[in-house]
Amino acid sequence: MTGTNIHKVALDSISAHIAVLDRGGYILETNRAWQEFGRENGLGERSDCVGLNYLDVCLKSSKRRDDEPAAVARAIRKVMAGEIEEFFMNYPCHSPGQERWFALRIVRFREPGTNKVVLTHENITPLIRVQQTLAAKEQQVREQAEKLEESNIALKVLLQHREEDRQQLEANVLMNVRELILPYIEKLLESGVKGRERTMLEIVQERLREIISPFLNRFSSLHEFLTPQEIQVANMVREGRTSKEIADVLMISVSGVDFHRKQIRRKLQLSGSGKNLRSYLLSLQ
Repeated sequence: MTGTNIHKVALDSISAHIAVLDRGGYILETNRAWQEFGRENGLGERSDCVGLNYLDVCLKSSKRRDDEPAAVARAIRKVMAGEIEEFFMNYPCHSPGQERWFALRIVRFREPGTNKVVLTHENITPLIRVQQTLAAKEQQVREQAEKLEESNIALKVLLQHREEDRQQLEANVLMNVRELILPYIEKLLESGVKGRERTMLEIVQERLREIISPFLNRFSSLHEFLTPQEIQVANMVREGRTSKEIADVLMISVSGVDFHRKQIRRKLQLSGSGKNLRSYLLSLQ
């Protein structure tokens, strides 16, 4: 087999559509894939396109100076002139019944003293379809992630409202028991009631204290029923400060601090229990 025949067989064995252009843009030679594509698209006997000016075809197909045919024509001239080594681009080439995409590559013909170029058009439709499928899947995942994020935000808001409602309910129960029920029980006990009635009142008092006890297990709830100065005293008692140290900080008398201590113990249901106030406050952390 001669060198020329080997060259022709090699070109015809390549799946890409190949054409060789001279310095004027005229097609000198094409391979079998180019010719078969031409016949499939109605070129008939002229399917090899030999003698056709590729630059003229590009310019006739161009509708704007910045569209794809015009860009290809400019790239061919630049490669011919040696301004760039090669040019590459993807472009759609759809027919009435089929969507297709091709990759165009323009390189100089490696022959000394010539300005010929080689064009290759590779069908990349399967690759583009895979990319489109992946892009659609990515968009679907993004939309699902956005919906999930919206659901999470809505759930967080709902949980926040539920927590606020729970805290409000606890505060209401605590306030009602402490302000509207326990004081009357204490008055009845102080009135000198005895015997079975006193025992029943003490049981009711203890059960009510058990009911509100969990609400007191959060130090923040103390703000609901302690005065601002009582809160200051409670914080410093929890820190281990003495009554004299607290009096110096708040610029009140030691007896005033002791009065606040008694009020805090009373409001925490610690009066007469023998429990250490600081230990109890620390347990609320």
